[in-house]
Amino acid sequence: MSLPIVMQAANFAAERHRQQRRKDEDASPYINHPLNVANLLCEVGGINDTNIIAAALLHDTVEDTDTTPAQIAERFGAQVRDLVMEVSDDTQLVSVDRKRLQIDGAASLSHGAVLIKLADKTSNIRDIIDSPPRGWSIDRRRRYLDWAQAVIDGCRPANVALESLFRNTVAQARQVLTQLESDTVTAYKT
Repeated sequence: MSLPIVMQAANFAAERHRQQRRKDEDASPYINHPLNVANLLCEVGGINDTNIIAAALLHDTVEDTDTTPAQIAERFGAQVRDLVMEVSDDTQLVSVDRKRLQIDGAASLSHGAVLIKLADKTSNIRDIIDSPPRGWSIDRRRRYLDWAQAVIDGCRPANVALESLFRNTVAQARQVLTQLESDTVTAYKT
């Protein structure tokens, strides 16, 4: 792995996301998410492809900042840009359409994009369970799980370890939500 491009991507992502926060109660720094996605790829998936790791670090910059695809290509090359764009939603579309397009487009994703999707969805699910966005009900969290699973189910197999982690994370999340729901019902009855 070529560390300079990975470190440049981490630095670029940190700069672009510097004012952004996650929607959890603690308003965690947004950069924690792309760093976690890249870490899952390396640590769990054994991925050492510089372009995939750089794209994982940059995967939300076009979608969530004023970064352009041209800026990604200029700094990190066309392959990184292409991976970032494969996993980026068209923010001009409404949320329902963006979600549907992720499911519809899952089968046509490149190998690298599938790897990033697996790590991204796993990271998001962990966050939704451990530090959910403010105001997200159990039902909304469950709908996210269903949607994320539909996206990943539509992807071609890419990495056994990442796929196993994703499936285990979804199963654990479902157990947590079921327990939370049960606790809520019990508390209501008393």
